[in-house]
Amino acid sequence: MTYDHQPRPQTVDFFTHQALPAPRVTAGQARRIAAEHFGLDVHAASLGSQQDANFLLSHPDGSPAAVLKIANPVFTATEIDAQDTAADLIADAQPGLRLATVLRAADGSRRIAAVDTDGGPVTARLLRHLPGGTLSGPRHLPPRTVAAMGTIAGRVSTTLSGFRHPGLDRVLQWDPRHAERVVDQLLEHVTEADRRAAVQAAVTEARTALLEVADRLPRQAVHLDLTDDNLVRTPDGPLPLPDGIIDFGDLTDTWAVCELAVPLSSMLHHDGMEPHHLLPAVRAFHEVRPLSAAEAAALWPLVVLRAATLVVSGRHQAAVDGDNAYVNAALDREWRIFEQATAVPAAVMTRLIAESLRPAPVRSAAPVPAPAPVPVPAPARPLVAGLDPAGIRLLDLSAEADAMDHGTWLEKGADDRLAAALLAEAGATAVVTRHGGVRLTEAPALSATSPATVATGIDVWPARAAELHAPYDGEVLAAAPGHLTLAGGPYVLHLSFPDTVRPAPAAGAPVRAGDRLAAVEAGTRFRLSLRLPAGPAVPPLVRPEYAPGWLALTADPAPLLGLPAAATAAPQPDLLARREASFAAVQEHYYANPPRMERGWRHHMVSAEGRSYLDMVNNVTPLGHAHPRVEQAVARQLRRLNTNSRFHYAAVVEFTERLAALLPDPLDTVFLVNSGSEAVDLGIRLAIGATGRHDVVALREAYHGWTYASDAVSTSLQDNPNALATRPGWVHTVDSPNSYRGRHRGEQAAQYAPEAVRVINDLAASGRPAGAFLSESYYGNAGGVALPDGYLRQVYAAVRRHGGLAIADEIQVGYGRLGHWFWGFEQQQAVPDIVCVAKAMGNGHPLGAVITSRAVADRYRDQGYFFSSTGGSPVSSIAGLTVLDTLRDEDLQGNAVRTGGRLKTDLQALAARHPLIGAVHGSGLYLGLELVRDHTTLEPATEETAELCDRMLDLGVIVQPTGDHLNILKIKPPLCIDAPAVDHFTHTLDRALAELATPPRG
Repeated sequence: MTYDHQPRPQTVDFFTHQALPAPRVTAGQARRIAAEHFGLDVHAASLGSQQDANFLLSHPDGSPAAVLKIANPVFTATEIDAQDTAADLIADAQPGLRLATVLRAADGSRRIAAVDTDGGPVTARLLRHLPGGTLSGPRHLPPRTVAAMGTIAGRVSTTLSGFRHPGLDRVLQWDPRHAERVVDQLLEHVTEADRRAAVQAAVTEARTALLEVADRLPRQAVHLDLTDDNLVRTPDGPLPLPDGIIDFGDLTDTWAVCELAVPLSSMLHHDGMEPHHLLPAVRAFHEVRPLSAAEAAALWPLVVLRAATLVVSGRHQAAVDGDNAYVNAALDREWRIFEQATAVPAAVMTRLIAESLRPAPVRSAAPVPAPAPVPVPAPARPLVAGLDPAGIRLLDLSAEADAMDHGTWLEKGADDRLAAALLAEAGATAVVTRHGGVRLTEAPALSATSPATVATGIDVWPARAAELHAPYDGEVLAAAPGHLTLAGGPYVLHLSFPDTVRPAPAAGAPVRAGDRLAAVEAGTRFRLSLRLPAGPAVPPLVRPEYAPGWLALTADPAPLLGLPAAATAAPQPDLLARREASFAAVQEHYYANPPRMERGWRHHMVSAEGRSYLDMVNNVTPLGHAHPRVEQAVARQLRRLNTNSRFHYAAVVEFTERLAALLPDPLDTVFLVNSGSEAVDLGIRLAIGATGRHDVVALREAYHGWTYASDAVSTSLQDNPNALATRPGWVHTVDSPNSYRGRHRGEQAAQYAPEAVRVINDLAASGRPAGAFLSESYYGNAGGVALPDGYLRQVYAAVRRHGGLAIADEIQVGYGRLGHWFWGFEQQQAVPDIVCVAKAMGNGHPLGAVITSRAVADRYRDQGYFFSSTGGSPVSSIAGLTVLDTLRDEDLQGNAVRTGGRLKTDLQALAARHPLIGAVHGSGLYLGLELVRDHTTLEPATEETAELCDRMLDLGVIVQPTGDHLNILKIKPPLCIDAPAVDHFTHTLDRALAELATPPRG
């Protein structure tokens, strides 16, 4: 729809007025304006603004009535009419968005009035109040919020694309088309010389980039201020998801892509936000309103210009409107926006944005093409004289390289040591690394920021002393001990070597192909890289999030050594998409956008991008990932024999003897299976076979497995939302004995046991005595909550009194994880009749067991025979033995006491500082951190928990939710975890909780 209005009265021109202080209106004056001009008896509270005056008007009972907006006196009625008309247009076209439109009187007219103030006449309007509060403040913004901001910007841009109005013909300081002029006029207000120089340099670079595409940028009406200050979050939503728009004061006609650049810049001051975090907004905008190649190229320079404008305008406004608290409070965050906008070169971000838009998220949004790479010409002369390319060996330092086994990537000097080993091979002439390859050796074990692991060049270790020669004619741009930069051809060549090596030519010297550049000793590493002449200086290693942008500015220098350039791989289907196409979707994965994990070591997991994550959830590997003792033992046994347990061999005897010896009498007989599900299934069958009774009593909120029987007794609503309604008739459940959030809390939790006993007694009285009572002996799946003291003793006694058996599910908490107890039932001072165990037994090898008495085991023959092909195989038995040996030899149960105690103490300290933490559950290294919105009602903080897990992943820590409400962080790391790691975890958790803290909403 097009709106055309005539005539065209004069509108604001910032460069005519320059200083636009906000109207001087007090809260009392605002209240009188509301009464005299709009007939409202209300209270008024200032909302703050840079150039207008805004007040929240509230009824005497405190409920919001409206927002009183008093426009800056330089804004004409035509401009204000354009703003109100645009707001009405969007409200009509986008029903899913809430708009702060002007309220209307009974006759349909807008509630707007000319008002006299001490500073002269102004225009006052009553705007609809949008509850929920804005996104203002330092709170970290999750990807969903970032994407939502992009979507809103796209919807507004699409709606306003045909809007025309004379009130759009304005010259605003916020319009990036005028940014260079604004900065020139206001830069003097930035008094720090270094900051002033940084702003000037950034504006010059951004403006230069824009000039290349400016004539291809479409123009239209834009809101131009869809910032965190002007996007209102959904009322009562636990996460900051915007659905409302306020303040059309900057509405103007300018480049359409500015509608996206403005919200992008506004996010950069939020806690933990970096440029790469904004890509979801770019993609979301592109899905709604596709970006052209020119707009994608202009986007980041516009973000930089917006940031520079904010800095100089904020300083200027503070000078002319010194007592404006809103303006002064914004100065630090405006500088933070500028720092982040310029933290990565605009050329890198531009390439990264283009890469993120390929392939297009939706069919209607065409992919943004990237410039075709310039091929590396064959060198006129070899870079390294006499080097035989056939003898060059590749040094693979990626997460998938065998050379990285056994924690080698953490050893200092591993690169040089591995290169030396390759040089020792017969016929080796040099060792090289891969351009664009991941170097895991650059990744620290614990880091809240992803390390720079992607190589933009290659490293070379020559087998013999080597002379380096100019590969083509050119000019030396820089030369000093340790490095040389040569321009010539389509790329700039950079060489770096030890500082003891001095380049032969001096800076500024011309060179001919074949001229000597430098000489290095045998085995001495030197590095070479190629970059585009017009691009920024490229670091030797870059962070994975930005690698596509950096690598687009470089080329593989391998041809300079006589090697072929690394082939550009044809686009492949995303690995996650391939998984979802062939792997049953019900087998879910952690995280919506999971990192690709390809290596583990101790309590760390390593992604294909070379980032090490602290693993706080893997109770499957109690010894730690890739334990060499298990690896060697299993490999040795695989070389010898692996078959089924009906053959006679020593390992199965030794393992079952060791396992039975860990249990109290009369538990002396072992069945070996492959998983926890099978162990529980078998445990139930043993009880039914021994008692002849098919009814089973189990706890609610528990998970026991996926087989028919183990699933039948699982009542976790997260694992099966219909768990309670779909139980077979032979399963009877009793209340979850949760002393924190159950029906009985604190000391009242002692009532759970008598209630369970009553259910067991009633079943017997009805003629259906239970054949078994089954429970986790320490409530693992519900978040590490200890059962009330004496609970199992009382319930076990009741079920036995009626001829049934007690089954302990130790799959999660057994094997020393609780620290003070090897088995969870020991904490209860009770002995079950059947014990089911798995997870920890094989340190990742599929292994499970059921341990019971000989009398119970023998009754199984009444049902047939038992056999498991790989349960108890030689390899499985050896894996199980090795785990037991290592648990003992490395005192990992003792570590669970010591390190787990340290961790729990630190978590309790966090609970005292962060209201979101309701309780710290658990023992040893099985802990649960329960998050609640209210400490009285215990309303589960489910969405907050999910967001926290995502943020922790971003900060390099793997942690996941559990419990029926998914509001408990399950903390069950490998038992080898050490003090530095748990300290890193609690420090990171402290940071994440602070970043995600939600301020009071208006």
